[in-house]
Amino acid sequence: MKDNYKVGIIGATGMVGQRFITLLANHPWYTVEVLAASPRSAGKAYKDAVGAKWAMDTDIPENIKDMVVLNATEDVDKIAGMVDFVFCAVDMKKDEIKALEERYAKAECPVVSNNSAHRHTPDVPMIIPEINPEHLEIIPAQRERLNTKRGFIAVKSNCSLQSYLPAMAVVNEKYPIDHALVTTYQAISGAGKTFTTWPEMVDNLIPYIGGEEMKSEVEPNKVLGKIEGKEIVPSDALSIECQTYRVPVSNGHTAAIFFSFKDRNNIPSVEKIEDMWRKYEGEPQRLGLPHAPKRFIHVYTEDEAPDQPQIKTAREIDGGMAISCGRLRKSTQYDYKMVSMSHNTLRGAAGGAVLLAELLTAKGYMD
Repeated sequence: MKDNYKVGIIGATGMVGQRFITLLANHPWYTVEVLAASPRSAGKAYKDAVGAKWAMDTDIPENIKDMVVLNATEDVDKIAGMVDFVFCAVDMKKDEIKALEERYAKAECPVVSNNSAHRHTPDVPMIIPEINPEHLEIIPAQRERLNTKRGFIAVKSNCSLQSYLPAMAVVNEKYPIDHALVTTYQAISGAGKTFTTWPEMVDNLIPYIGGEEMKSEVEPNKVLGKIEGKEIVPSDALSIECQTYRVPVSNGHTAAIFFSFKDRNNIPSVEKIEDMWRKYEGEPQRLGLPHAPKRFIHVYTEDEAPDQPQIKTAREIDGGMAISCGRLRKSTQYDYKMVSMSHNTLRGAAGGAVLLAELLTAKGYMD
């Protein structure tokens, strides 16, 4: 590992790109060297390119304000020569994103992507760092396909998955779960919006988010899958049905989960499950990565805190990188029902990608 890595943010003017900027402002390993966006922003100082679209609670960092924005699609080779790797959060059509990310990878520039375009590419790892870090081992096969030495693409999963899949995966490791019913209540920042830019969401609820239900039903299978040969083969052991709602919340996705176990003779108790959550430690915690939460899963018991986790009190725990679970209790139709939540732009989007980059760095993939 080097002392410092130069990084680029592709799609720097969008909400996730803005979050990358705030997270990387004082990072101990990374220095933002390049900002890139669409042709309409290219050539402008960042403060002018983003203008009134800046949606973060803090000001634009001083070292970023006057940085000239490059063209994300036309300056690929130039950017690749300036950085050790890039974060990608562009707003383009999926086939265009796939092609763009492969261009960066083939220019020998590793890509840590927030986009969904490559989540189903068989040799592209889709990582929740505490849950499936072993999937990074597919990268040599991907490099072989791309004919690269350094370049590769790694992606994070959908932001709503972070609110519930980690809790299920920790239990599933010892007590396999057969099927689950999940309903997600997703913040407006997940659509890149604020209440100022989306006033229609005030006092409103929309029972539809395009593509989100499919993601929640399909992506967990890849996260829980295994490497076979030169691809990641999704698991078919866990069946999830999902419904999604957009709710009038600024940040934080909440999920209501009903689930049942495969082995009807070996169902863990509430206390056992809660203890597993409390004690679970993933690779980021063992490695002491900069953005790893000290405790991955925070537990609210039904006896002590039946009204938790709540968005306002739980979303910022451990810098917004922790998962919070509560209301675990017996179900009349399933074995158990519960509630869990996470911060969607921190753990779910940019923060999850930064943690993934830290894992890749610690494992030597960025050298």
